[in-house]
Amino acid sequence: MTELRFHEMPDGRQIAHRFTPGLGPTIVFLPGYMSDMTGSKAAALFDMAVASGRACMLLDYSGCGQSPGAFEDGTLSRWRDEVIALIEAANLRDVLLVGSSMGGWLMLMVAEKLGDRVKGMVGVAAAPDFTEWGIAQMDKNVLADGETIWEDNPYGPEPTPTHPGFWADGQANLMLDKGIPFDGPVRLLHGQRDDDVPWEIAVRLAEKLRSSEVQVTLIKDGDHRLSRDADIHLLLRSVAELVLARTPAA
Repeated sequence: MTELRFHEMPDGRQIAHRFTPGLGPTIVFLPGYMSDMTGSKAAALFDMAVASGRACMLLDYSGCGQSPGAFEDGTLSRWRDEVIALIEAANLRDVLLVGSSMGGWLMLMVAEKLGDRVKGMVGVAAAPDFTEWGIAQMDKNVLADGETIWEDNPYGPEPTPTHPGFWADGQANLMLDKGIPFDGPVRLLHGQRDDDVPWEIAVRLAEKLRSSEVQVTLIKDGDHRLSRDADIHLLLRSVAELVLARTPAA
């Protein structure tokens, strides 16, 4: 793994990231909610990029992983701007966005800003609009009153918070209630045993994307994380297919 670096935002926020140069488009991995760049999917993508001479960037949103800050200050818009700032600072002309869970929502928001610089997207259990469909009405009322809700966390001992600022920003950035003007290739990988994000969200997202190059792959026994060896192999194959198709001939 390459050296950990920090990019300073205009307000002083320090965004941790790793970058390996190589042939483009650059693979940019966007972690899920309360996740970071040390996960198995991120590591596998980075290792594949290094081994094949491809460019790749991993990152931690502010308040997550090795990026300092308070998690409760995080919002989709704030983290989207951090991703774009890193892409701009590294002068990455073409990128391939890979978004896991919440990162799948963020990749749509990043693509909306970067336009045709995004050469493709791969979603892994992508969760656009989960502040709408993933939160009960009674909890939405609590969040609207400015209070945090806490839910059981199946992946760790501490409960998972949803802070009112994050929820409000999510509601302001809903994607599935309109067409999504992206014309590049998209691959959506989703487990049908996903207890966090229904696999029907992948189908709904595919319908909303304007692109005709959208493929949905359902893994019948796959869970939300899709981190088994076979799942990661599928991810690597999907990413490699799009990267190779978008790499100019020497």
